[in-house]
Amino acid sequence: MLTRLKLTAVRDQLDTLIDEAGRRELTIREALTLFCEREIARKDHRRIDMSLGLARFPFVRDLSGFDFAAQPSLDKAQIRELSTGRFIANGEAVLLLGPPGVGKTHLAVALGREAIVAGYTVLFVPATTLVAQLAKAHQDCRLEERLTHYGKPKLLIVDELGYLPFEPDAAHLFFQLVSRRYERGAMLVTSNRPVGEWGTVFGDAVVATAILDRLLHHSHVVTIRGDSYRLREKRRSGLLQKPAPAPQPATT
Repeated sequence: MLTRLKLTAVRDQLDTLIDEAGRRELTIREALTLFCEREIARKDHRRIDMSLGLARFPFVRDLSGFDFAAQPSLDKAQIRELSTGRFIANGEAVLLLGPPGVGKTHLAVALGREAIVAGYTVLFVPATTLVAQLAKAHQDCRLEERLTHYGKPKLLIVDELGYLPFEPDAAHLFFQLVSRRYERGAMLVTSNRPVGEWGTVFGDAVVATAILDRLLHHSHVVTIRGDSYRLREKRRSGLLQKPAPAPQPATT
């Protein structure tokens, strides 16, 4: 009967659970609660494992492993608030901005993992991959299918926007995706370029303004100002020197 009801955790642990309930002298109601808790725990574990695989994260990172002390410009309370997933429930956007190596992708993956634990579906994609797939789908007359694919997850994470400029057609395709998700699905975008430079990134100031108009309407902007973790380690080892301060103009 447990198999037919798909209560496989209770089925597999039945004797152990009954013994535990007996040792703890649980009432029938308490024993049923124990059985349900074990079943839910297994289902949650399987759901999380499957969702993590579907999310396509490039590596495993979590918030506990982020060095907030090394990035004092970050508001830790703001990151903790984002980790609750309320911005996902509200269909809002998060922009993680800062130079290379300051931990933007680490935070994006960590927040994505927190979202999965909270029960949301997540998809992680590098900006270059996203644009290439949209362009190919457009050429193959399958753009609607691809937009639907990227429109399904509750949280879409677009990583490293701005490292390479977009072609004009790609910018318009990205605009269609942002419009598709606007107020319906949350987005998290990491970029090494401030939003004032996105016109250069997209190769079209008008399209960039339209994209930002939708992303910034309901948004949380996190700007990280600090040194690259990777370059900091190189400096510690002596491979790199800190940049010399700019010379001051001579005074008369």
